[in-house]
This record gives sequence, C-alpha cells and structure tokens, in this order.
Amino acid sequence: MAQVSELVDVLDAAYPPRLAESWDSVGLVCGDPGEDVARVLFAVDATEAVVDEAIAWGAQALVVHHPLLLRGVDTVAASTPKGALLHRLIRGGCALFTAHTNADSAAPGVSDALAEALGLRVSGPIDPKPTAALDEWTINVPRENSAAVLAALFAAGAGGVGNYRECCWQVAGSGQFRPVEGANPALGLVGELEQVAEDKLEVVAPPSARAALLDALRRAHPYEEPAYFVTERAPLPTGLGLGRVGELPEPETLREFTARVRAALPVTAWGVRAAGDPERRIASVAVCGGAGDSFLAKVSRLGIDAYVTADLRHHPADEHLRAGGPALVDAAHWATEYPWCAQAERIVRAALPDLETRVSAIRTDPWTLGALD
Repeated sequence: MAQVSELVDVLDAAYPPRLAESWDSVGLVCGDPGEDVARVLFAVDATEAVVDEAIAWGAQALVVHHPLLLRGVDTVAASTPKGALLHRLIRGGCALFTAHTNADSAAPGVSDALAEALGLRVSGPIDPKPTAALDEWTINVPRENSAAVLAALFAAGAGGVGNYRECCWQVAGSGQFRPVEGANPALGLVGELEQVAEDKLEVVAPPSARAALLDALRRAHPYEEPAYFVTERAPLPTGLGLGRVGELPEPETLREFTARVRAALPVTAWGVRAAGDPERRIASVAVCGGAGDSFLAKVSRLGIDAYVTADLRHHPADEHLRAGGPALVDAAHWATEYPWCAQAERIVRAALPDLETRVSAIRTDPWTLGALD
C-alpha cells in the first residue's frame, strides 16, 4: 500500500510546485505524509458535497485543482465554512492536495487536457514559461588552489544541475599577469611578467547566489584580484507555460466549432457561447482552462482563429473583437478545468497502480440555473 508522501511525490513530479505563480497556494493542505492511502478522489473543487463524497467512499486523499485556502487565513475553526471542511477531512482520515497554477503551466497540464478534449494538436503554450535564469561562472585559479576554490563555490551554492551536485568543467592552461605599482601579488614581483600554471573552472549557479559566490571566491582564491567572468544564460523555451495553442484536424465554421466545444465539455448552467461571425473559418485555436481574459492581447498577436476560455467579460470581449482579434468561445470556468481531473488520475494510476482512484462526477460549478432551465 502506498503512503500519502508517495502520492505527493508523484503529483509534485507531474505538476512541479516551482511552476506555481507567486501568489498561489499549492501542495498538501492537510494530512499525514506517513499515513497509508488506498483510495484517491479527484475533483476541481473541495466543496462540501465533494468532501462528503470522499469521506463516504473511504478515500484517504482528495486531489483538487482549486485551493481551499488561497488567501491568507488566521483561523480554520470548525465554525467557519472552510475550517469545517478541513476538520471533516482530518477526522475522516482524508488528506487534501492542491495542484493549481503549477498544473496550469505543467506539460501536460490543465490546458493540455482541455485541448485534448477538443481534439486539438497542440504546438505550444500561449504564455511560455522560459528556463529558469542561470549563471555560468568562469574562474582562473592556480592549479594547486583549484580544489579549495571549487569547494568554496560549491558550499556557496554553485554546481547544482537538476538532481546533480558539485558539477564543474575544469581545464588546464597557462595564465600570465604583470603586477604594477600598488599591487600586492600573491605570486610574482611588481613590474615583472609572471606566468602561472592555472586551471579554468566553469560552474553554474542561480543568480540569487551571486553575492555569496563572489564572497566565497574572494576568500578562497589566492590572488589579490581573481580573474572571473559571469554569463547569464538566455531564456529558452521549455514547452511549459499557461494556455495552449493548437490546430483542428480539419477546418470548420465557428458554429460547428462551438458545437464541438459544447459536446466535449460537461453540461453546465453557464453553457457555451461564442462571439464572432458564426460562419468564420476556424483552423487554429488557443485554449486556456479557467479564467483567460488576461491573454486576449497575446492570442490576438498569435494570428489564430479562435480562443476558448472562461469568465470572459463584456467590455474586454467587445474591444477584442473590434480590434480584429480571433473569435471567442466562452465556457464555464469549472467545465474548462474538469478534463484535468482525468489527466491527474491517469498520472497517479500509472505511477501507483495499486491505488483505487476515481474522478468525482459532482458538478462544482456555482451556477445552478440557465436561461433554458
């Protein structure tokens, strides 16, 4: 039987917490990492009905997309709505885990699941998340001092690459310098050209470690003026990021494409609505699970035919269309993110096949009545 910690490891690997936006709250909300887990329920929201389902089914873990505790709180008393749910989960022995904007930017992630449901061939994100900033330090040091300088740099945070530590490149060479008046050379004499057997060391480090590395270098290096260079790696595409851009198997009208979206997503009172010429040809599509009107300008620059998202507002949508932007298809927030539940379930089942899993069928969309009800 697996433990909660193993489930967390699988989910963190699929949806790395480092991908979460700075304002977000993701990860294990409640639960003992050392407890056993046999059943896992997946849902978009940890509502009262979903929590009741998890407890009644005997789940030891509930995995959701939307954080229950997103804003700062100073109480989780059972007398508060959210506190009551946490108390119920804890008493029922059910852990709560959230993958939010980290699941949005992961590959595959929330928008990949939406694109798959719509039958799109994905080519990349709307808003790419580039590789993390990284410095390369190049340092010349007398050969006999190389080990000490490297040890100091590693201790200060250099040399980490993924799951590897103390990484470096080292090559032997010859350095030269001429101390001038005012110098206090560790080697050689003022006014005389000095040639020294040196190593060139290359290590990588995060930019946040610059001050610590420079201090460590100056302390460990024998020279009065160490020779070093720092180069920052250019940001590169990773395939990670918010939203997705893709192509339909065959072009279709906006009317037909809207029907495709409606058929692919779970039914809600909000429904699915489109803005634009119903006969407009749709071949290239951008999607963003959840609220995506902040990307209206970006998708306009992509030259696509339609944009599928949720929570679109009157004035931004109107201005977008007036400016010649792609057609808009607006669905319920919950519906656009619901396909992710099945994706997360597949990932967990592949990694932990002994677990019993299921996706909650409870509609947690807050809207209960539509115009046709």
